[in-house]
Amino acid sequence: MSKISVFDMTGKQVSETELNDAVFGIAPNEAVMHAMVVNYLANQRQGTQSTLTRTEVSGGGRKPWRQKGTGHARQGSTRAPQWVHGGIALGPKPRDYRYALNKKVRRLAMKSALSTKVLDNNMIVLDALTLDDYKTKTVVEMLKALGVEGKALIVTAEADAKVIKSAANIPGVKTAAVNTLNVYDILNHDKFIVVKNAVGKIEEVYA
Repeated sequence: MSKISVFDMTGKQVSETELNDAVFGIAPNEAVMHAMVVNYLANQRQGTQSTLTRTEVSGGGRKPWRQKGTGHARQGSTRAPQWVHGGIALGPKPRDYRYALNKKVRRLAMKSALSTKVLDNNMIVLDALTLDDYKTKTVVEMLKALGVEGKALIVTAEADAKVIKSAANIPGVKTAAVNTLNVYDILNHDKFIVVKNAVGKIEEVYA
């Protein structure tokens, strides 16, 4: 088991903790992580886009001119796709983009993402994250003390309303509980800040 430093909210190192190599120390599988990110983004799509076909637009009930003898090309309706205000040919219709990956792939992708953060020294373990009030300034000062710049993901063991709302207005900072953690958010943020008791929960689930 590898060891990692544990910091308090002032940025001071207070102890060390061991990480389970089965979760935080595997060789990352990039192909599986890519597949998981594509799956996550596909599942976020609403699929509500819709266009009207020639049968759905109004008008066009009468043949615009006779079949022969006008010099025009034959036409059956003024709502065919080549006409202005005509229907859309082969346009998008509402559909569900969701699909599932099997459990082994999902677990491997999560462990690969977590191990990537450890390998790149982008994982920070907090001794505790307790806020007395809804205060964005407290979270900003904590991030500054930890030397965090850019995008950061803060992970707690359980959903904490004070942490969520205090971090909500900070650009590039997102919060998550262990049960809402996903591969896309881990890889999409530069720093992975996790509370010590959340590390234990992650290891319980994925070890």
